[in-house]
Amino acid sequence: MLDAQIWPFLIAITLLSMSPGVDTLLVIRNTARGGVRDGVLTSLAICCGLFVHATISALGISLILLQSAWAFSTLKLAGAAYLIWLGINGLLAAQRGSALPLGAVQGGRQAVPVWRPLREGLLSNVLNPKTVVFYMAFLPQFIAPTDPALLKSLWLAGVHFVIANLWQIAIVFMVGSAGHWLGSRFFARALNGTTGAVLILFGIRLALERQPA
Repeated sequence: MLDAQIWPFLIAITLLSMSPGVDTLLVIRNTARGGVRDGVLTSLAICCGLFVHATISALGISLILLQSAWAFSTLKLAGAAYLIWLGINGLLAAQRGSALPLGAVQGGRQAVPVWRPLREGLLSNVLNPKTVVFYMAFLPQFIAPTDPALLKSLWLAGVHFVIANLWQIAIVFMVGSAGHWLGSRFFARALNGTTGAVLILFGIRLALERQPA
């Protein structure tokens, strides 16, 4: 499972995990609502959903591999285009300069049952169609035609699980200690701009790579 593609995968998935999205906003909201415990539980539940998407995408990848190497190469090119599209969206978000919605951080916190952030995090991820589309487009970049698609997909999802949790749990603690800075327009623009530009470059690199015959 540890091949030459692991380093490009680590770079790409770290940048994607840091890109502000639905998961990040849910972690911030729940941390503001119920404190560190709610934020951490939300992050863990969100990332558990990644294994569901990895399994679904692996089944799709396996079906494509049964068709032809040409279809697999086409899927990889579509994935590269998708990364470029995500990068462009990041640059547009940076241009708009919208800050992360942290107004609730200043409000009072409330006690909520343990199951609530777990349910919210898992359902937010599993029921998000963009995540499975992303996995279908992204994972084939790092799965060779000779790899066992399901095992490799779950392995990559496991790496994503660790990286995403590290970033989201860091946000949990920043909400309490550096909420003003985290919610600044400068932070949002810098984060969106940096990740967007690198994703575009990464997508172009993948698109220009020689596809297997």
